[in-house]
Formats: sequence, structure tokens, C-alpha cells
Amino acid sequence: MSSPASGRRTRSAGLSLFVLLLVCAVLAAGALVVVELRAGRPSAGEPRCVVAATDPDGQRRRHTLSSEQAANAALITAESVRRGTDPYAAVVALATAMQESQLVNIDYGDRDSVGLFQQRPSQGWGTVEQIMDPSYATGVFYDRLAEVDYAGLSVTEAAQAVQRSGHPDAYARHEPLARAFADSLTGGTEASLNCVLADPEQPGDAAAAADALGAAFGAAAPAARAEAGRVVVPAPAGPAGWAVAHWAVASAERLGIAEVSFDGRSWVRADQRTTRFAPAPGWVDAAEAHPDGPPPAQDVVLVLASR
Repeated sequence: MSSPASGRRTRSAGLSLFVLLLVCAVLAAGALVVVELRAGRPSAGEPRCVVAATDPDGQRRRHTLSSEQAANAALITAESVRRGTDPYAAVVALATAMQESQLVNIDYGDRDSVGLFQQRPSQGWGTVEQIMDPSYATGVFYDRLAEVDYAGLSVTEAAQAVQRSGHPDAYARHEPLARAFADSLTGGTEASLNCVLADPEQPGDAAAAADALGAAFGAAAPAARAEAGRVVVPAPAGPAGWAVAHWAVASAERLGIAEVSFDGRSWVRADQRTTRFAPAPGWVDAAEAHPDGPPPAQDVVLVLASR
């Protein structure tokens, strides 16, 4: 028969073990947050955009960017679509911007470097004001990349040929993420990008969204038509449709987009809620999202947030 003292020691040991495990769990969670922040990725619960892709080693991975990073990735990739370049150009551009600025349009850097690609006015990239315009910075990056025979180069070699970085081997570590987002945002994979965002703070502007879409894709996509509370891109051909649809999802935070539909599938911003046991649904059958009748499958349809 055990003594009361023995029972107390057992309970005390069990309590100590529980406290130790709890402390370890808290420390592990804190370390994960630090790793995510250092990698430039959002922590759990923050607005984020995710693409799942199979890496060259055969592993299926989820690649995550913040909503701000994803919007910049969409802008960079849309420019490659607009120019009609090989999708590999977008991979090089995204890996470069991820290394140089974490895909954030920063107004500081090494010496006089600024912007998404950390371009230097003193090296002939343009004025500070020009470089701080993401569209200009992206365009001039592609201009210089076009002067390089990049198709036969690795991502690191192609990026270094343009950037002349003091850390020429650093671009390679961003290649898996760059490939995943470039493949999705150029329309290479269908319904592959999902963004989990907070409810819109302001109503969206259909005319502004149509203008932004037109500026992003130019003649590479049919002219967008602004209607009451929505934007319609009529029957884009080939991968262009999914390029536009994914661009819209990645730009939803900035433009106040509540819903995107294409090819019989819909992304509904309000439905992208996650719990520990239930991931965000992402794209769903358009008939499920619209039981009263889905939008035309051949069109990309953006629904703007309203009050």
C-alpha cells in the first residue's frame, strides 16, 4: 500500500512534467514565429496567400506569402504575361525580388538601393521616384533580363547577371516559392492560389479594379468591363484566364475584391476561414457558391465588396 507522501511525489512529478511540456510547446511556437518572420512569411492568423506545389524532390509543399507580398508577386508576374515572355522569366523575377526586398516595396537598402528589386539610381536604374513605382521597377528588370540569354541559366545565374549582387548565391533558396507562384500566376495551374483575408474595410471600386487589371495585362487579356459592383473579363483564351483569376485573388486585399469566378469555379473571400481541423476551402464549384445560377464559365468575373 502506497503512502500519502508517495502519492504526493507522483502528483508533483506529473505536474512538473506537464509544466515542462507546456514550456517546450510555447518555446517551439515562438521559434516557429521567428523562423517565419526571418523567412519573410506571415505567421498563422495573418492575411496570407498560399500555393501548393510539388518540389523537384517530389515533396508536396505549401508556399506562403503575405497579402502584400502576393499582390506584388501578382504585379511582377502579370508583367511577364503582358510581355509574352517565357514563364521562366517570372520565376527569375520573383526569386530576385524575394531575395532583394522580401517582395515588399521598401524605400531603403544597401547604399542607394530602393524598391522591390533594390535597384540603385547611381547604377542607371532610374530615379528614386521611378524605382519606387513597382510597375516601373518590374519593367526595367525585365528589360535588362531580356538582354541576357537567361533560358539556359540557373535562377541564381540569371538573377546575378541582372543584379550584380554582392551575394550571388542567395537567390537559389527562393526558387521553389518563385516557381510555385509563377506557375500559378501565369495560369499554368488551375485554381491553385488561395488567399485567406480579413473582411474588406472599404467597398471596392469596379472601375478602379478594371483599370488596374488592364494596366497589369494590357493586350494579353481581353479588355475588362466594369459593371455595377463587378468586373467582367470576357472569355480569355488559354492560361490567360487563370492568370487573370489568380491575379484578382492575389490583389483582392488591395482592390476590395470579394469574389472571383472562372471556368466553373469560384473563390469567395468570406468563406476562406481556417481552424485547426478545417483548412480554408479555396476554389469551389461555382454552382455550389451560386445555387441561384453561377456566372458564365468562360468569363472571369470579379465581384467587388459592398457595404
